[in-house]
Amino acid sequence: MVLETLESQLMSMVGSLNDLVWGNVLIYVLLISGLFFTVATRFVQFRYFGHMLSNFKNSRETRGGISPFQAFCTGLAARVGTGNLAGVAVAISLGGPGAIFWMWLVAIIGMATSFVESTLAQTFKIKNEDGSSRGGPAYYIQQGLGSRFWGVVFAICLMLSFGFAFNGVQSNSISAALELSFNIPTWLSGVLITIATALVIWGGTKRVARFVELVVPVMAIAYILAALAVVVTNLPELPSAFMSILSSAFGFQEAGAGALGAAMMNGIKRGLFSNEAGMGSAANAAATANPNPHHPATQGFFQMFGVFVDTIVICTSTAAVVLLFQGYAESELTGIQLTQVALSAHLGSWSGSFIAVIVTIFAFTSIVANYTYAEGNLRFISDSKKALNAYRVVLLGIVMYGSIGSLPLVWSFADLTMGIMALVNLVALCMLFKFVRIIFQDYEEQHQKGLLPVFEKSRYPEIDKKIQGGVWTETRSEVEQ
Repeated sequence: MVLETLESQLMSMVGSLNDLVWGNVLIYVLLISGLFFTVATRFVQFRYFGHMLSNFKNSRETRGGISPFQAFCTGLAARVGTGNLAGVAVAISLGGPGAIFWMWLVAIIGMATSFVESTLAQTFKIKNEDGSSRGGPAYYIQQGLGSRFWGVVFAICLMLSFGFAFNGVQSNSISAALELSFNIPTWLSGVLITIATALVIWGGTKRVARFVELVVPVMAIAYILAALAVVVTNLPELPSAFMSILSSAFGFQEAGAGALGAAMMNGIKRGLFSNEAGMGSAANAAATANPNPHHPATQGFFQMFGVFVDTIVICTSTAAVVLLFQGYAESELTGIQLTQVALSAHLGSWSGSFIAVIVTIFAFTSIVANYTYAEGNLRFISDSKKALNAYRVVLLGIVMYGSIGSLPLVWSFADLTMGIMALVNLVALCMLFKFVRIIFQDYEEQHQKGLLPVFEKSRYPEIDKKIQGGVWTETRSEVEQ
């Protein structure tokens, strides 16, 4: 009884703060900044879409450290999790089919935002002792803006969001899925998840990179194929499902809570939670790569494609599964359980177990990728080994709690910490965009001349004097050799 009262009070407090952050500030900052970056880069997400794909050709090659493909998979591992399977179902339950339209919109303009933050993360990264690198918003805020204070603020927000709140969400969805499909008690799932997480995170970022490089592409393809099977078997209903998205998006029809405000709010929140564009999280993965071509903008393209895969491909797959399920509007289920029931109705009872396995792997890879983000930001504040081990222990406790905690409270806290983190990052991106403009122009000029882009910081003294950590010292001749 006392626990229920405490959770109710926490829900009320966190809900009020969410209304303030999301309803009055963040949605507008997110959309306006995304539109600004889209226009200022002259629609980089459309002009360079084909080029973006071509960069994957040699993406597994590296001269040391973590390869571009491994960094891409780490970013995708953190993105592709419960937001894609559970979050989409939550958005539809609370905001109606129209929420999907706003998820699409925030992803399309968010591709430009992701390009900007990932390019900055590569520019202002620093080298580790083993030859790999680390970076992200905390690092480009300190170096680019000269503000350690706001760098620390971001680092703390990320550690709370990804190390704690988001990992609680991921473990919550794993335990819920396994309980529904296999009758595994949530506490037992929590113990197993916690042990598995401990085994991976004590192996360091290179072990995480190797793990997600193998697992994420296979699981993503398997889930997309299952969703395509649903679409193919329900082709006659597809046009009406698509029209329900458009009509509900602008409040032209009532669909549960699908009026304009609810559709927009839930679509944008769940879209940002899923694709993370503007949050500054994927920028931490971008900073770890040794890019090929040797230019900061290279990882901007990789992470931009990650937003596309996450939302336009995988979230749309989940939306199709749920919206083509006739009983979704009347169902009392939400989150991952609604997605499981919907897929089972389409493909048979076996698919509920399939979803349980998929969400377990997606969510687990998100947990370990989120940890790498948190570690990089903890090391920004303090490089103490004791502090790192203490943080790991607390993180494991949160993973355990998330598996047995209240889903609404976990989601609400994740929304709040994500919102604060995104606000700090978006303001920094706008202030630092002048550097991205110079770096992107440098990449474009070389690309248009048919040269393999190489970033030589000495050509840009304004940027050179701000870069620390012994990076971008190579000349073109040294890179080509």
